[in-house]
Amino acid sequence: MKQSELVDLLGRMTLREKIGQLVQLDGGCFGTDAVAVGPRAKLGVTQEDVDVCGSVLNVLGAEEVHRIQDAYLERSRLKIPLVFMADVIYGYQTCYPIPLGLGATWDPELIREDYNLIAEEAVADGCMVTFSPPVDVVRDARWGRCLEMPGEDPYLSSRFARAMVEGFKGDGTPQKSLASCVKHFAGYGAPEAGREYNTVDMSEWRLRNEYLPPYRAAVEAGCDLVMTSFNTIDGIPATANRWLMHDVLRDEWGFDGPIITDYAAIDELRAHGVAANRREAAKLAMNATVDIDMKTPCYAHELEALIETGEVSLEQIDTACMRVLELKNRLGLFEDPYRTCSPERRTEVTCTPERLESARKTCDEALVLLKNEGGLLPLTTGGNAPRVALIGPYANSRDIIGMWAIHADKTHSVTLAEAFAEVMGDDGFAWAQGCPTLDDYSELGEFGKIPAFGAPTGEGADLETMAAEALELAASSDVVVMALGEHMLQSGEGGARTDITIPAPQKRLLKRVRALGKPVVLVLFNGRPLSLTDVIDDCDAIVEAWFPGTAGGRSVADVLFGTVNPSGRLTVSFPHNVGQEPLYYAQFSTGRPAKTSTHSGRFVSRYMDCPNDAMFPFGYGLSYHTARYDNLRLSADELTVDGVLEVSIDVTNEGDIAGTEVVQLYIHDKVATRVRPMLELRDFARVELAPRERRTVTFILREEALRFWTPEHGWASEPGAFEVMAGPNSRDLLVGEFELV
Repeated sequence: MKQSELVDLLGRMTLREKIGQLVQLDGGCFGTDAVAVGPRAKLGVTQEDVDVCGSVLNVLGAEEVHRIQDAYLERSRLKIPLVFMADVIYGYQTCYPIPLGLGATWDPELIREDYNLIAEEAVADGCMVTFSPPVDVVRDARWGRCLEMPGEDPYLSSRFARAMVEGFKGDGTPQKSLASCVKHFAGYGAPEAGREYNTVDMSEWRLRNEYLPPYRAAVEAGCDLVMTSFNTIDGIPATANRWLMHDVLRDEWGFDGPIITDYAAIDELRAHGVAANRREAAKLAMNATVDIDMKTPCYAHELEALIETGEVSLEQIDTACMRVLELKNRLGLFEDPYRTCSPERRTEVTCTPERLESARKTCDEALVLLKNEGGLLPLTTGGNAPRVALIGPYANSRDIIGMWAIHADKTHSVTLAEAFAEVMGDDGFAWAQGCPTLDDYSELGEFGKIPAFGAPTGEGADLETMAAEALELAASSDVVVMALGEHMLQSGEGGARTDITIPAPQKRLLKRVRALGKPVVLVLFNGRPLSLTDVIDDCDAIVEAWFPGTAGGRSVADVLFGTVNPSGRLTVSFPHNVGQEPLYYAQFSTGRPAKTSTHSGRFVSRYMDCPNDAMFPFGYGLSYHTARYDNLRLSADELTVDGVLEVSIDVTNEGDIAGTEVVQLYIHDKVATRVRPMLELRDFARVELAPRERRTVTFILREEALRFWTPEHGWASEPGAFEVMAGPNSRDLLVGEFELV
């Protein structure tokens, strides 16, 4: 449809129809006759609200989309189609590793390709807009939604944000393109104490330097929508924050697409205490230029009255409605209201061998080897293979996809036991659950009883019998692989926790197995950084598997048995103790730094009972080869504003097998008008090395990489001394210096 036709359409719409385009309802409002009275009544919306609403939340399935769209268009006066939006975060029915694992690949180009495959699969089954990517910077492992984000670093998160948006966009054709909605704008990853939906309170300079860059990268990459976050910014909830939504997002960054709230966020302005009633809440959100009200009656029932009183203008309604119409037009819905979805198309592209292999390849890169004492891994196969016992709640579980893979098809998931059988045969290993995932499942609440999220593993079983079976297997084995971790529902939205260790029954079992004197490999399934202090000595090797998705079982086997040389590197810091949180590598200088202060040992910035640093730092990961980094050199000792500085480092594979190194480049602004982080990631490169190969990796630094948000409220660099560092992680670095002149 031409723009002039959209303008004409807008002119023919009634006020009620315009407001309807700004309302999103979920599938509970649509039944066989497009009416589901119970959910509709509970929400407080009328049948007329349903008949004119503009979009649908989390209803997918080609047949269902066709049914609802047909019934809706039959009643629609102007035949403006619905747009179907859903959470497709890290896979549709083919599930990839959680984004925390995707970040660990340090491979944005691979993730771009994956997200294009995800888009094609989701579009075939009726998804038109995905509430993804989430790109909140995460620095507190207590926060449950760590699993949805690429990591703790703004530069790396920005690279992934751009790749994900571009992947969803694909070539732009309806069959291979999914509109993306970046979320959660803004600062959602920094709630006080890591508690879900809690206050976010930070300075503007910190917001600008560390939390906003990934969102901006997504906007620059062409995301179609932006979703508001639940938290406050500068004491004002994001959904009502005009400075954030209008001044920054729209005026500064030039974003002119729809802004949509997160679930029920406008109505929640009352609970925040900034609105006395729904009318005030609707006014605040509309004046912040929020276009779509997700799952509340605020816009549907209050905007007309606000226009009558002059508190909201008709021009505002027209502008918001036009943004929604333009989105639908870009999606081609006026020509094809189903956007090519069909059962036949779904069958062609869902969980195909290509997608399953893609998920496996990505998962192979996402796994991180954290410990490998005595070279226990990889395990050998064949005639001299050790007898392996596979033990733990995740030994034969399909619940390895993570909480937010709500559309995944678990029938294609391969468990760890099934993958072991493929490698070793049924006679080469034996498995046992050994213990329940948790002692007490009550913390999961009613949500934990939903079948789609997995039943409580081992709840109500004879615990001593379970343990005895596992210990008997371990005693008769040569090596024990322990598949342990969080319950799938202990991380994800609403999964804030003060105890971020492995659950108690699993720790008890691990210690009993360790007491048998067998070599132990710990495979972790989790959605956040864990504190491993109380188990680190109970295992010889640790593989961080995250929630690895559909291909997770096979990928873990790939790494354990050496088919794949692990190359994953952490994008979050693992603490010694939860008391260190929030913990991140880009710490700031203090007046009394623990390592270099001239003050006495007590009166410096440190913990008395725990190290300051991470147990496993940002960028860390081991491989089966050994790499040496040396000969850091700079092309000059000065960098001019319009010049370039080449930073080179030599990397040598000293092992006998090929491997991949993730070479990382950091800077430190030594003296500035604001205190600067001790380290800031500025570039990285994945480098494949043949056995004994030595390669030179060269990075290019420009002045723009040295800019920060200054006291003058703008982006600028400042002349002076800088350190530049390169190495395999944020801890083990070679250092050089230069001057910006």
